[in-house]
Amino acid sequence: MFTGKQLKNILEKADIMPAAEFEKFSSEAAKFGKNPENYLIEKKIVTANSLYESAAGYFKVPFINLKDQIVRKDILLNIPEPIASTHQIIAFSADGKQIKIACLNPEDLEIFEFIKKKTNLEPKIYLTTPDSLDEALKQYHKNLKAEFKELANENLETGDANLKKLAENLPVVRIVDTLLEYAIFEGASDIHIEPEEKDLLARYRIDGILRTVMTLPKNVQPGIIARVKILANLKVDEHRLPQDGRFKINTKDYRVSFRVSVIPTFDGEKVVMRLLNEKAQILTLEQLGLQPSAMEVIKRNIAKPHGMTLVTGPTGSGKTTTLYTILNILNTPEVNIITIEDPIEYRMPHVNQSQVNPKIGYTFATGLRAFLRQDPDIIMVGEIRDQETAEIAIHAAMTGHLVLSTLHTNDAVTTLPRLSDMGVPAFLVATTTNIIVAQRLIRKICTNCIQSYKLDKQAVEELKQQLDLGNILQTLEKKKIIIDAKRGIESLLFYRGKGCKQCSDTGYKGRLGIYEVLEITEEMSELILKKASPAELKKQAEKQDMLTIVEDGFIKAKNGITTIEEIMRVTKE
Repeated sequence: MFTGKQLKNILEKADIMPAAEFEKFSSEAAKFGKNPENYLIEKKIVTANSLYESAAGYFKVPFINLKDQIVRKDILLNIPEPIASTHQIIAFSADGKQIKIACLNPEDLEIFEFIKKKTNLEPKIYLTTPDSLDEALKQYHKNLKAEFKELANENLETGDANLKKLAENLPVVRIVDTLLEYAIFEGASDIHIEPEEKDLLARYRIDGILRTVMTLPKNVQPGIIARVKILANLKVDEHRLPQDGRFKINTKDYRVSFRVSVIPTFDGEKVVMRLLNEKAQILTLEQLGLQPSAMEVIKRNIAKPHGMTLVTGPTGSGKTTTLYTILNILNTPEVNIITIEDPIEYRMPHVNQSQVNPKIGYTFATGLRAFLRQDPDIIMVGEIRDQETAEIAIHAAMTGHLVLSTLHTNDAVTTLPRLSDMGVPAFLVATTTNIIVAQRLIRKICTNCIQSYKLDKQAVEELKQQLDLGNILQTLEKKKIIIDAKRGIESLLFYRGKGCKQCSDTGYKGRLGIYEVLEITEEMSELILKKASPAELKKQAEKQDMLTIVEDGFIKAKNGITTIEEIMRVTKE
C-alpha cells in the first residue's frame, strides 16, 4: 500500500493522472473512508497491474507477477513465514550469489539487510501486486500442512523417548527456530506459546502489547513444547508441575538469553520465554526520556556518597534498565560495585553480579548480608520484597554505602508509606532515602506515519472526568510547552500514528519512559518523621516542582512523542 504522496508521484510520472485529478479522487476516497489506492482500483480508474508496473518504474526495480508460479521449498524457506507475511515479501528464486525477492514496499531496507545477513546472498528486489503476493504466500501453508500431516501420521505416544524424537522432527525444529529468530528481529520482549482447545497460539509482546504471530494445528503442540523444554534443559516428561529454565542463542549479530517458564493449563502446557538481549546497549539518562529538571535531581543525588535510590513501578515498566543506566554512570575504577539480582539481565564489565537462588536459601537478604563483608561502595538489590531485605538495605545505606533498588508501588509518594508498612521505622526512611523515581513505559508514535489532530468535545469531556486538566495545562505553561493555559486543551495540537507497514499498522514504534522523580529534601524528611498522609506528601512534592508521571506524559504527548491514549493506558490504576 503506497502513501498518498508516493501514489500521486507514481501516477503523475507514468502520465496516468495529473496531480489535480489525483487530489479530486483522493478527497472522494476520504469521504467514503477509503484508501486512495484501493478506491482507484475499485473504480477501475487504474488496474492493480498497471499501477504496480508504473510503481516499479518509479522505484527503479523490475516488476514480476507471481500468479501460478510455484516456488521451490528450499528457496521459499530462506524467509521465515511470519516475516514473509508481516513484511509482505517472498523469496521466489535463488542461485549461489543472489536471492530474488518480490515485495510491495521496495523501501523496506531494514528487512532486506536482515535477509542478506541471514542467507549470505545479495537480495535482488522486485515489485509485485498485493493479489499476486497473497497467492504466492499460500505456498507456505501448503508446505507446512504437508509436513504436519506427516507428523500426525507418526502417531507418537507421549512417552519420554518419543517426545524427544518428536522434538527433533524437522518441521517442529523449524517452527521453534522461526519463532525465536523472528522474535529477536521484531524486538519482542516475550514469546507466549499458548495451547487452546483446537489449536496452538504463538504471541509476541512487542512494545508492551501482545500480538498473535502464528496459529498452529493442535497436533504439533507436544513436539513444540518438548522442543522448548529440551533447549531449556527441562524435564520433557513432566507435565503437571511448573518448570523454569534458560538457554542462549549466540550468533555474530546477536547474543540473546531466553528465560523459560512452563506451567500446566487446562488445554496443555503454556510456555512463556522472556528475551534478554545481552548485546543491548546501556542507555544514557537522556535516552531514557527524562526531562532536564528530573535528570538534574538524579545526577545530584547519585553523586552522594551514601543513601538510597529507589526506582518504582509495575512489572515490565523498565525499572531495571533505569538502575543499570545509573550504575553505568557510577561504574568507575575507584569503586567496588556488587549487585544481587533475580535474574541477571545485562552483563556489566567491572561489576560483581550475583544471582539469587531460593532453592538453596540464597535470597536477597542472605546475599545482602554477605555483601557487607565484601567492602562494597555501591550495592544494587534487584528488588525489595520483604521487611528483612528492606531493613538490611536501609542499614547499608546508613553505614556509608550507596544502595540502588526497586519496589512495586504506583507512584513515588506511596513508596514512603509502603516502606513503613514493611515495618521499617519512619526515621530510617527519612534519613536514608535520597530519591525515588517512579516510572512507566509508553509506546512512541511511529515517525513514518505521524499526523496531528485536535481533541473533539467528547474526548475533552472524558479527559476532564479522569484528570485535573487545569493543573496539567498550568504545568505545561510553566515548562514553556504551551503559551497560554487559559485557552484550554481543545485549542492544542496533539499527534498520533496513522498506521503503516513500518509499525505493523499500530501507529507506534519503540518505547520510552515517563517519570516522576521525588527528592527527599529536609522538608520532605520532616513530613515522613511526622508520618504525614500521602496527600500531605504530594503537596510538598508539588512545592518542590516535581513533575508527576501524567504531567511528564502530557509533555511528551504535546511534543509529538506519544499519544494521549497511550498516557491514559499506562497511567490508569
